[in-house]
Amino acid sequence: MKQHIARKRFGQNFLHDTYVLENIAAAIAPQPDDAMVEIGPGLGAMTAQLIKGLKRMHVVELDRDLVARLQKTFDPAKLTIHAGDALKFDFATIPVPPGQKLRVVGNLPYNISSPLLFHLAEIAPLVQDQHFMLQKEVVERMVAEPGGKAFGRLSVMLQWRYDMALLFVVPPTAFDPPPKVESAIVRMIPKAERLACDQATLEAVVMKAFSQRRKVIRNCLAGMFTEAQIIEAGVDPTLRPEAIGLERYVALANLLKSPE
Repeated sequence: MKQHIARKRFGQNFLHDTYVLENIAAAIAPQPDDAMVEIGPGLGAMTAQLIKGLKRMHVVELDRDLVARLQKTFDPAKLTIHAGDALKFDFATIPVPPGQKLRVVGNLPYNISSPLLFHLAEIAPLVQDQHFMLQKEVVERMVAEPGGKAFGRLSVMLQWRYDMALLFVVPPTAFDPPPKVESAIVRMIPKAERLACDQATLEAVVMKAFSQRRKVIRNCLAGMFTEAQIIEAGVDPTLRPEAIGLERYVALANLLKSPE
């Protein structure tokens, strides 16, 4: 089979380091009856590791050449290939055994990582866990605590839905071609009970707050809240957006959503 040339437009960087692949598979720990789907399997290196412990597996791949390659490499009785764009794919259509939830894994292309994470957030109630390879900087933003520069919209909106942890860092040398940045593995577990809040309202508050990060929250949210309302939500109006935690953003959203 001829060598596949990585395509920049698909953000392709293929993981080939056996040690890293084995560590990721160990962290995911697939069980035979798991309903597992891999996003962007590429050349199938991770697929081969995971499918060893599964009765059946699903993958979503956009590149038609790679789809053809996967079809030749894996037994169709064990691997179901969904050819298409993960950003448009309906993950809820993947069959899941009674009493189980979907497990999602993938080496996500850097150029679509954030929109893909938000796309998957819509099906969080159907998911058991997610393990992703992402740019290290993105993972650091996802798991960031309030008070640092990494804490922002991505942190708040994902932490509202998931418990997350950075598991380990992966060097550029583990990929072909090697990216210019370090990568990291993140584990995301949907919260059984998240803070009660209207998603659209929370999103609107968070987006407005972080649109002017250098300003204090009183100025960032001007026109949406009065200073008195900000204080009512338990927020110091002189703080910058990154210094305010998830609970306070939820309180602001609930205050905005509540009837007069």
